[in-house]
Amino acid sequence: MTPDNPLVNAITKVLEKVNDPEIRRPITDLGMVKRIDVGDGGRAEVEVLLTVAGCPMKDTLRRDVTAAVATVPGIETVDVTLGVMSDEQRTALRDNLRGGQTEKEIPFAKADSLTKVIAIASGKGGVGKSSVTVNLAMALAAHGQSVGVLDADIYGHSVPAMLGIADARPTSVEDMIMPVPTADPNTGTSLKVMSIGMLKPRRDQVVAWRGPILDRALHQMLADVFWGDLDFLLLDLPPGTGDVAISVGQKLPNAEVIVVTTPQQAAAEVAERAGTMASMVNQRVIGVVENMSYLQVTCPDCGKQHRYDVFGSGGGEEVAETLSTRVGYDVPLLAQVPLDPQLRSGGDLGKPIVGTDPQQPSARALSELADTLIKRGRGLAGRKLNLQPVAH
Repeated sequence: MTPDNPLVNAITKVLEKVNDPEIRRPITDLGMVKRIDVGDGGRAEVEVLLTVAGCPMKDTLRRDVTAAVATVPGIETVDVTLGVMSDEQRTALRDNLRGGQTEKEIPFAKADSLTKVIAIASGKGGVGKSSVTVNLAMALAAHGQSVGVLDADIYGHSVPAMLGIADARPTSVEDMIMPVPTADPNTGTSLKVMSIGMLKPRRDQVVAWRGPILDRALHQMLADVFWGDLDFLLLDLPPGTGDVAISVGQKLPNAEVIVVTTPQQAAAEVAERAGTMASMVNQRVIGVVENMSYLQVTCPDCGKQHRYDVFGSGGGEEVAETLSTRVGYDVPLLAQVPLDPQLRSGGDLGKPIVGTDPQQPSARALSELADTLIKRGRGLAGRKLNLQPVAH
């Protein structure tokens, strides 16, 4: 640097407010600013070190640094050079992010974790569990929450496509993985996303794993990924009561569970099993979401709204009542999300309806659900505190 120039300190100050797009921490704290030079005529040269040469967010970083430095009075032009960290620098960055801990542990399983971990479960496929997960995550982010989404449906991973990042790949810093960030232009909100689909060499490659490998993959996506400080982590579980549901119960005993069902009797019956499984692994079931509850259409003749129970009615209430009896505490029906073609098409296009049309009835239902979850707080009821009795 050129410390004799008073503009260097001013540039350093504004760079303290520039976050790495993936890690979401100031680049000055991460050791990414290598050089600041100020020449004649107010020309500023800043060299920033990328974690890896192929960093997918390098253009965003260059733009953010340029914009920040350009705000300093006396600076007329800005030249940003991007270098690459050495192995030693990456190792130092990894140790910095882990707080000096070398052992890979799941941060959300620690007793002092402030992140609300919510697993979205269903008894069977086809009930819109992933659509609920993605739109709920965006609704939480729109309420000002820091949100991560883990696509734990190893075989049927669909979250990346629903968020429009199916071809994105995470960045690695040594043996640490950065989740893929998303940015919604409609709301200005962002999510941190991780899926096994992002780690496959090809999008069409099939995942054919069984018990131990599934368990290891889940552990890696929880422990090897640098999630940072999250208010919420949503896990999109595979349908049913298989290996992943059991592993999540073992690795995240303090996670809470929302069961997604549809109104018909057949779906409600299997949804109850998903809630029962959560209770068996000591996770608290906090409620039921009934998806595709009804179809509301405007009559072309009379202009009035008409409601049709396409898939019947009462399934969500039945699941909530049955689970309340089985687990011994109140499991409410948290939301009824109407059947909405735009909700479906938004998932296909990678543009969730909560971001594109928040006034739609389905989007409003999910936004109200997000508000309910935020207001719940983090009570200790039903949580394991890992306390041991002490003999006197």
